Amino acid sequence: MSEPKATTDGNRAATDPASDPAVAPATDPATDPAAAQSLPPSVLAGPLSHAIFRVARLHRMLAQQLLRRVGLHTGQELVMMQLWDRGPQRQTDLVRLLGSDAATMTRTIRRLEHAGFVRRSPSPTDKRATIIEPTAASLALRREVENIWAELESSVADRLTPDQQTEALQVLSRIADGLTQATTQNAGGADPA
Repeated sequence: MSEPKATTDGNRAATDPASDPAVAPATDPATDPAAAQSLPPSVLAGPLSHAIFRVARLHRMLAQQLLRRVGLHTGQELVMMQLWDRGPQRQTDLVRLLGSDAATMTRTIRRLEHAGFVRRSPSPTDKRATIIEPTAASLALRREVENIWAELESSVADRLTPDQQTEALQVLSRIADGLTQATTQNAGGADPA
């Protein structure tokens, strides 16, 4: 991947997706022989995985750009959405709801707390649990985050017909189910390096 170049003011410019082979627009190797020939053989062994990787990178890159407007990083908005929609939550419940891990969630909550968007407090019923709640300051972000998600969704879906959007959701759901099953099966069988 190409490194961001320093600008004249010393800041780093965002990586140009067109110059990054992992995220650059490409044609479909399954239907375009020239595109298939430009990919290394190891990628040709997994064209769906390569496409998922590219789409996920581009999606995350755009989300980062959009969320930067409101001072959030990707993933933080998901925590805030859960809190806005469901109210105060135990940190362990946020881990489960978002499919995260405890260490990542702890870092995310700490950063959101430092920014003034959440407040942590001990659970009144379980001394081991921490309750996370949105602050009044975070409520001002809610509409902006919802608008950002609408813009992100538009970037994803606008070139698809309603039927294609439905089909894409069904296919992605089947892929997620397969990956979830594979993850579960492989969780206990990894050899230590």
